[in-house]
Amino acid sequence: MIDTKTIRVMVVDDHDMVRSGLQFMLETSDDLEFVGSAKDGVSALQLCDEVQPDVVLMDLVMPGKDGIETTAEIRRKHKNTQIIAITSFDERDLIEGALKAGAISFLMKNVSIGQLTEAIHAAHIGQSTLAPEATRILIQAATQPPAPGQNLTRRENEVLALLVKGLNNRQIADRLTISRSTVKHHVSSILAKLEANNRAEAVAIALRHSLVETSVR
Repeated sequence: MIDTKTIRVMVVDDHDMVRSGLQFMLETSDDLEFVGSAKDGVSALQLCDEVQPDVVLMDLVMPGKDGIETTAEIRRKHKNTQIIAITSFDERDLIEGALKAGAISFLMKNVSIGQLTEAIHAAHIGQSTLAPEATRILIQAATQPPAPGQNLTRRENEVLALLVKGLNNRQIADRLTISRSTVKHHVSSILAKLEANNRAEAVAIALRHSLVETSVR
């Protein structure tokens, strides 16, 4: 017997355009039902209690309660709800954090509609989907620990270069045209990857290992 039940999907993302785009995609699918969206972790937890989704599309980098923490809390309360982490950041700490928190899949936001739809169907029946970027990073992490700074992303290198120049989070956000919460996430990731206790130590490591060009504007 074929199960024709629609899959109830909830969206969590702090960007209005992303939420609207995913909502449109879900509403045009015959067997997917959009049941609501939230712009942060706190409202996501409340909405999840109300709508009881089958699958949640979860952004990871959000102000306040981030997607990893929210994923862990949803999985604790709603054992039958599967979570697909979907983000713009292909970083080891995010990938490992999301999967450890209970996300069944990890996708990048450049995923096609067809691939996302397939991932939702797979998640609903308990099957995982990993973006190629995530698979590559997990394999690298398992086979060879990176040298100091070698596992920084392009954006993290840009942020680190501006830290070396003495810019604060607001100035970095203005320079790179990104939000302060995104800068904060990048700085935290840089500190973790360099095993630095603070920004000054990260700058010292960067200079010691020539990780950035001090002439960066």
